Amino acid sequence: QVQLVESGGGLVQPGGSLRLSCLASERTFSNYVMGWFRQAPGKEREFVAGLSWSGGNIYYADSVKGRFTISRDNAKNTVYLQMNSLNPEDPAVYYCAADASRHFTADRRETEYGYWGPGTQVTVSS
Repeated sequence: QVQLVESGGGLVQPGGSLRLSCLASERTFSNYVMGWFRQAPGKEREFVAGLSWSGGNIYYADSVKGRFTISRDNAKNTVYLQMNSLNPEDPAVYYCAADASRHFTADRRETEYGYWGPGTQVTVSS
């Protein structure tokens, strides 16, 4: 049973940056596809980014491509989401998720991810 805990959320001005971190409780994390999702008030949870076990295959939602960067450090059991040029469309609770059934391809459907963190709030405001 993998436990995930996100950190790094907070308040940032438009155009600013934040780096989210997700710490996994088990070293088997290194075998899993990892993803970041977000949910804004009144909206469904949506895929943001995902990457394969090695970090070699990376996927982004069109809305964040070129602004966000997902990465992982398997030695630290951690996956990151670097968010730059944050705008008023980005505020949400951001969730880290693990897909233990895949190693190479990150699925964009949240139903494919069996492990979730509690989320971290990102607010963009001047």
